[in-house]
Amino acid sequence: MMDTPVPKAVDFYKKLPKVELHRHLEGSLRVPTMMEIVRAHDLDVKNTGYLRPLVQVDPQEPYTFENFLAKFGTLRLFYKSPEIIQRLTREAVEDAALDNVRYLELRFTPVALSRAEGFPMAQVVDWVIESVREASAQYGILVRLIVSINRHESIAQAKKVLEIALDRKDQGVVGVDLAGNEAEFSAEPFQELFSIAQKQGLRVTIHAGEWSGAENVRQAIEDLGAERIGHGIRVLEDPSVVALARERGTVFEVCVTSNFHSGAVDKLSEHPIKQMFREGLNVTINTDDPSISRIDLSHEYQTVTEVFDMPIKVLEERVLAAARAAFLPGELSRQLIARISQDFREILARGE
Repeated sequence: MMDTPVPKAVDFYKKLPKVELHRHLEGSLRVPTMMEIVRAHDLDVKNTGYLRPLVQVDPQEPYTFENFLAKFGTLRLFYKSPEIIQRLTREAVEDAALDNVRYLELRFTPVALSRAEGFPMAQVVDWVIESVREASAQYGILVRLIVSINRHESIAQAKKVLEIALDRKDQGVVGVDLAGNEAEFSAEPFQELFSIAQKQGLRVTIHAGEWSGAENVRQAIEDLGAERIGHGIRVLEDPSVVALARERGTVFEVCVTSNFHSGAVDKLSEHPIKQMFREGLNVTINTDDPSISRIDLSHEYQTVTEVFDMPIKVLEERVLAAARAAFLPGELSRQLIARISQDFREILARGE
């Protein structure tokens, strides 16, 4: 993959302009904030030392799908009030801005955020929208929202979520996502809903090819109209699906550290991202759940650059690819691409 890059200091990656297409609000909670909520609401956690293993991946524990998903069982206990939901959203936006993310698509699951206290889903979505609006203005970051639906949810429930999203497509909601256990739950029942979403102006990204094979990637592209695939690392198992994705220009929202922590790949160094590049797939670099994995997007840029020998020029191309894949209208898209390109030129010209 071209020449081996010269390793850079951590500060170098912090300075780079970034685009994040795949970050879950529910996986972005700050541990100190969670401890405040624990104390205020008398949740059954003694101290930070007890809390961290419940909500973050620990190097001493097994990196498995079951263990990774178990973190969300605890995280979903924290949405105790409108003020808390708005605070957690604001902090997620602030953390992205502090990492020099210029554009963030933050996805969230209304069912999960509403369930702890039985809040109406529409109100939950409005709280997130309002918090994002205020935080993006305060921290100078462009943010859009993607509403997630889980595969194990009923079609009736998913329809309600979609209706809420469609009603708010002029308030920062730009897309819908299908997430959850793809190994046990097919995407097929949701085909009609995602067709409706597209026809009425929402963009589509689908989690596929993470925990099940390449056929799920094909189904997401051909049957659900996915423009982007969340993860998609198992696409390489079927050359015909690789060819389909390459022909369609399908964007892959790859989350390297998360795939390692969740057991989707056995070793970080064996992640298939390098092979995905070689196959000409349109790969972007993302965090997934930064708090759970104890990372930020700078960390992921550094990992991909230095672990997988990606030259900085190729990293720049991938950041621009993410900017082009953003669910933004034409003029905003052009402005984002131009800004990212200019910032890279200035940083590289200074030799930082």
